Amino acid sequence: MDDQICELPAFRTSDEEAAKILHGAHTIAVVGCSTNPDKPSHFVPKYLQDRGYRILPVNPSAAGQRLLDERVYASVKEISMPVEIVDIFRPPKDVPAIVEEAIAIGAKAIWMQEGIVNNEAAQRAKAAGLQVVMDKCMMKVHRALVSR
Repeated sequence: MDDQICELPAFRTSDEEAAKILHGAHTIAVVGCSTNPDKPSHFVPKYLQDRGYRILPVNPSAAGQRLLDERVYASVKEISMPVEIVDIFRPPKDVPAIVEEAIAIGAKAIWMQEGIVNNEAAQRAKAAGLQVVMDKCMMKVHRALVSR
């Protein structure tokens, strides 16, 4: 547990607001995308890809390989195409650096998956004009609200 920051979100994005972010997106960079199909960091992006989203996997240990039929990037800053959402499957301590990269590439939103909270990074993202979702599963939001 020493690699996680135990904190509650300073603010909550409603499921409806989160769904609007998903509705407005086409390309999602998934930081921490796993090569293991049994992990949520693999099957959540796969679920989204199957529903028409372009998924750009970010995983330094698999960089240059193919995952979900896409090139794997070592970092967000390597992505040269427009990205609407940077989806994060990494420990809270890793989030600030990912937020800085998302800001640098002009992403529109940061999405910290269920169990991931970093209030300082969220405030930094908001200050830079990004929408922020913390502690929510993108697949659950999509299933509940977007696919209706």
